[in-house]
Amino acid sequence: MTQRSGSADLPLHGGRVPKWLGERMTKLGAVLCEAIIHHYGRDELLRRLAHPFWFQSFGAVMGMDWHSSGITTSVIGALKRVLNPMSNELGIDVCGGRGAHSRKTPGELLAVGDRVGLDGDALATASRLVAKVDSAAVQDGYDLYLHGFIVTDDGRWVVVQQGMNGDARQARRYHWLSEGLTSFVDQPHAAIEGERQGEIVNLTDHRAEKARGGQVALLKTMSPEKILAELAVLEPRPEPEPAAQPLLPNLVMPAHHDVRESDIVMRRLHGNIASAIESGPKDFPELLLVPGVGPRTVRALAMVSEVVHGAPYRFSDPARFSLAHGGKDRHPFPVPLKVYDETIAVLKSAVSKAKLGRSEELEALRRLDGESRRMERYATGPSLKEIVAGEMDQSHLLGGRSVFGWEPPPQSK
Repeated sequence: MTQRSGSADLPLHGGRVPKWLGERMTKLGAVLCEAIIHHYGRDELLRRLAHPFWFQSFGAVMGMDWHSSGITTSVIGALKRVLNPMSNELGIDVCGGRGAHSRKTPGELLAVGDRVGLDGDALATASRLVAKVDSAAVQDGYDLYLHGFIVTDDGRWVVVQQGMNGDARQARRYHWLSEGLTSFVDQPHAAIEGERQGEIVNLTDHRAEKARGGQVALLKTMSPEKILAELAVLEPRPEPEPAAQPLLPNLVMPAHHDVRESDIVMRRLHGNIASAIESGPKDFPELLLVPGVGPRTVRALAMVSEVVHGAPYRFSDPARFSLAHGGKDRHPFPVPLKVYDETIAVLKSAVSKAKLGRSEELEALRRLDGESRRMERYATGPSLKEIVAGEMDQSHLLGGRSVFGWEPPPQSK
C-alpha cells in the first residue's frame, strides 16, 4: 500500500551546489543514512525521507540553503551518489533526479529489479502513476521537474518529487511512501508542501470518488459538446460537505533568506548549545577522539544526532539545523569547513566501529541528543542575532566558505 506522506512549499531558487560542498554533503549524507539504518532499519529511513519537515532539516544540516527549493535537488543528488555504490551493503537504490534524469527512472527501476529480484515493471508503473497523480490528478498549478524514487531490496519505496510555478516563483515538493497506499487515485498522498495558487482541483481526494466515476460514465455516453450543453442549463445544487480528508504534514518556508528567531524554537537551540558547552567534552569523551574536536563541533554533532534520533515533532523548525554547518549563501553564516570535516570524521569513525560491534561512539551521539533535549527545559542563552554574530566573527578561523569565496577576518573597528 502507498500514500502521499506530506508536502512542502519553497521559494524557487536557481544556482548550483559548489563542488567543495557537494562532496561533503555526499559524505555526511552517507554516514547519517548508515547511522539511521544501524539504529532503526531501512524502513525508518524511508519514513523519514517521506516526512517534509525532516527532509528539509536533513538538507539544512548539510549546509544547503535552509528554505530553498534547491534542497530537494541537492539531497536527492547526494543520496544517489552515495547510496547506489553502497546498494549491495545497505540494500537501497536511488533512481531518477531532476530534468532528463527523471525520465530515466523507469529504466533504472527495471535494472534494479533485474539485479535484486524485484518486479521492475511494477516499480516502473508505480513511478509513472505517482508522477501522473501529481501532474494531472492534482491540478494545483505546479509543473513537475524532479522525480526521485528510492527503493529497498524488499520492494518498499519512497518518492520525492517537485514541481514549480514560475509565475509565483514557488516550488512544491510532494512526498509518497509505499506504506499505507491502497489506491493511486483515492487519497494517495502522504503529504503535499506548498502555498495555495488559486483553486486546486484534487481528483485524488476520496471525496471526489463519485466525480471520477461520473466523469468516466459521462464520457462513455455523451460527447464533450453534449456535456457542455447540459451543463449550461443546470443550476448548482448545494450539498452537505463530506468529512474532510485528514490533513497531511505541510511545510511552508518563508521567502526571506536570513534566519530569524521566528523561524526557530529557541529553547531547542539553547539546549543544543548548552549540551555542547556544559557537558559535551567532559561527559562524552568518545566524541573527542578526533584531534581538534571541541565544543563548536560537539554543538554541530548535537544537531546531527537529532536528525538521526529525533521524533517528527522535533523538526517543526528546519531553520535551526542550519546553525550546525551554516549555508552556502552565507545564511545564517558561511559553512565552517573545519567543523563540517570534524563532524564527518566523528560520524564516520562511529559508524565504522559500530559495524565491527563497537557502538560506544554511536551511543555517545545518542546520549548527546538526549542531553540536548533534557537541557532545553531550563537552558537559556544569547539571542539568535548574537549567536550568528559570534559565528561571523570566528568564521575565518573555522574555514568559513560560501559561494562568494573564503570568509576574510572581520575588519577591526
